Amino acid sequence: MNVLQIFPIFNLVHRRVIKIMQYPLELIRKRVEREVLSNSGVLLKSINYDEPIGDPGFFGPNSVCWQVHCDFSSMIVGGFSALLLQMLHPLALAGVWDHSNFREDMMGRLRRTAQFVAATTYAGKEDATAIIEKVRGIHEKVSGVAPDGRSYSAMDPDLLTWVHVAEARSFLTARLLYSDLKLSHRQRDQYFEEYGMIAEKLGAKNVPKSVKAIDDYLDSKIPELVYDARTAEVFQTLSNPNAGNRKQQIYARHAMCAAYGLLPAFAKDFYPTISNARQATGKQMVRSVAPILRWSVKNGAYARSLRRMGRRI
Repeated sequence: MNVLQIFPIFNLVHRRVIKIMQYPLELIRKRVEREVLSNSGVLLKSINYDEPIGDPGFFGPNSVCWQVHCDFSSMIVGGFSALLLQMLHPLALAGVWDHSNFREDMMGRLRRTAQFVAATTYAGKEDATAIIEKVRGIHEKVSGVAPDGRSYSAMDPDLLTWVHVAEARSFLTARLLYSDLKLSHRQRDQYFEEYGMIAEKLGAKNVPKSVKAIDDYLDSKIPELVYDARTAEVFQTLSNPNAGNRKQQIYARHAMCAAYGLLPAFAKDFYPTISNARQATGKQMVRSVAPILRWSVKNGAYARSLRRMGRRI
């Protein structure tokens, strides 16, 4: 027998000491979690990930989408990379330029995108459908004329496909690079099949739904892409993000360097070069911070939705 068994009072004191030691750690965890969830849009009250009990939403816990979209670190890097790719299309850029305050509130745009992805991936069908209809309503008001004289509309099926492909390709690439998730070629195809449904519900047409189809589609779009003064300003904004507090700014700056590294080779050729050293530093920062973020987030969309389905992480 040890001393804790012989003297119960020692056992009581021991347990209290352990509890006191754990208390500050739990405060830290909750603080980090609050920052992560506020930046991912999960704290917004319009989406309920806890109910209806048993509602799998569009995909359910056995889907590849649930596995790809559950990691904050890879999604933030993928989000930056998706923006870099999307903004090379002059009509996609025109819509953002004319109808948003992206340059002043970059994190706000990323937060809204994160909320949409989380809701359509994890929420019950009613909430997921509602946010799609909300976004379609916003898209109906976004139209205009680009600097090259062409008309654009956020309801254009071709533009919707472009925006979707840039996101899907970036999210999957980031998830595979910045976590230990292993997906077979068939599972990667399945991811594009699953997530393509959301693009179609928004109005996209001819959505590519396999790794090869995605690669072929991107190659076919190269002649339409442009790097001009507007694209350069977007690149500058992303490179020097106005992202909340000092810690978030430092992290976002490194995430941007990591995001550049995810781009297809043809996209990197359009942009100013970010050195291999800066890319490597960005990757190391993301990989170093990722375990802390995963430890801290116990009530994100993924965890809450698993509980809704009676599952455990």
